[in-house]
Amino acid sequence: MSASGIRKVAGYELEGDLAEGGMGVVRLARQPELDRRVVLKTLRRDLNDPAAEERFLREARAAASLHHPNVVGVYDCFTWRGGRTIAQEFVDGVDLATLLEKVGRIDPRISALLALEIARGLEEIHARGLIHRDLKPSNVLLGRGGEVKIADFGIALDPKGRALTRTGFSVGTPPYMSPEQLLGARLDFRSDLFAFGVLLYEMLCGVRPFESADPEDEALVRRIEAERYPTLRRRAPGAPRYLGAVVRVCLRGKPKRRFVSTSALRRTLEQRLGHPSPADCRCAIAGWLGASGALPAPRRRTARTRAAKPDPEPEEATARRPRRLRPGFAWALLIALAAGALVTSWIDVEAVGVQLASIARTTRAAD
Repeated sequence: MSASGIRKVAGYELEGDLAEGGMGVVRLARQPELDRRVVLKTLRRDLNDPAAEERFLREARAAASLHHPNVVGVYDCFTWRGGRTIAQEFVDGVDLATLLEKVGRIDPRISALLALEIARGLEEIHARGLIHRDLKPSNVLLGRGGEVKIADFGIALDPKGRALTRTGFSVGTPPYMSPEQLLGARLDFRSDLFAFGVLLYEMLCGVRPFESADPEDEALVRRIEAERYPTLRRRAPGAPRYLGAVVRVCLRGKPKRRFVSTSALRRTLEQRLGHPSPADCRCAIAGWLGASGALPAPRRRTARTRAAKPDPEPEEATARRPRRLRPGFAWALLIALAAGALVTSWIDVEAVGVQLASIARTTRAAD
């Protein structure tokens, strides 16, 4: 603890605990030098588990190699008082699992936008040669400003590196695992696409297509391979057909029948949605989160300004309207004409009187 009474971890000012478990603790902290909030994930010092420490470092290295708006960023990895700690990006909002618990199911348009943002993040992950292997609602974070970020690379697989699991052993979360992942077979990016299909299905329907908590459930593997699950049209009849097609392709039992690339999945969603930009997606998602009551909209500071002037009328309307002389300008013109009439000998005095009377009438009408 510093002299000011603020608890610190290697220069980070602790603000409170976010979660605690058997593997370690997750805290919210502030980095004063950059004036930003961060999340500190610390591995328990007394764990004495080399595999857990290696997996912890794997998460740090995998996430640190990615720089994308739809992936949670890692800022630092250090040892503090004998414990490994990761400093990563703080997302002020809620995870997708908590959101689904609150709202049940998500509007189809917003589900598609969320899916597009997740696909953009997955595309970058796969382009780096990584496989997430644990894509699920609790690992998708939603910010108050509509940000969508993939988190938790604790079991991410780098095909070029040494695997932490042996062939024939599965790792992941069963309801979101592909059949090849459940069987412990060799994986590629298409296993993440299967989990993506489960996510999209759950957002639209409020339930998962396959339910089982046992990774060794042979009946579950057979159902997935046979593609036996209630269709999207049955559980979410209001969802657009193209979303049903995306789900079907992602949930194919055989990997080779899924999308040929994550880029192909991303392009399909973009085309169907009208090519929304990332900013468009964030704006729509933030608006829906605020309107649904699931997550309050971010507060915006507003400065006191003078009343806004009304927009000028179109030039066409202005051109058709006869101009009225201002009183001051009319009197100045009146005097100028009079003076000119007096010094110009050829101007008829009676004509000047007629002009003066006409201008005076115009001025009274303007008043």
